[in-house]
Amino acid sequence: MTAMAPTRNEPDLSYLLDHTSHVLRTRMAAALAEIGLTARMHCVLVHALEEERTQAQLAELGDMDKTTMVVTVDALEEAGLAERRPSSRDRRARIIAVTEEGARVAERSQEIVDRVHREALATLPAPDRAALLRGLNHLAEGHLATPAETPRPARRARQ
Repeated sequence: MTAMAPTRNEPDLSYLLDHTSHVLRTRMAAALAEIGLTARMHCVLVHALEEERTQAQLAELGDMDKTTMVVTVDALEEAGLAERRPSSRDRRARIIAVTEEGARVAERSQEIVDRVHREALATLPAPDRAALLRGLNHLAEGHLATPAETPRPARRARQ
């Protein structure tokens, strides 16, 4: 006997958010690739330009693990867009400093990011666009601001 699928009572919010996020990320990646950047590289450049930040602070802002951050900064250094320097506030810390060329590239990459976002939102009527942004901001700052703790499976003792 074949079991019946359960009846869905709510829209599949997970699918809608995942799918649109995935497509937006792929479009962003393709657009930034035209100037030789990744979204992570863009993120590091823009946040490093805002104020003096360490690699760890930038990793947290960009939601990157340490290994990904190191690879990203290595690529930025290799391209001449950023460099690791001692902090002016804490001589034990090292910051990511954006070069003059890096600042020019960050300006261009921000224009690209803004364009990709504008193009995505332009497909919606203005009232829907405003409602979507209000709703997403409300979720991001409220109920969905913090991920849930996922329980770790119990480990069995070695025998």
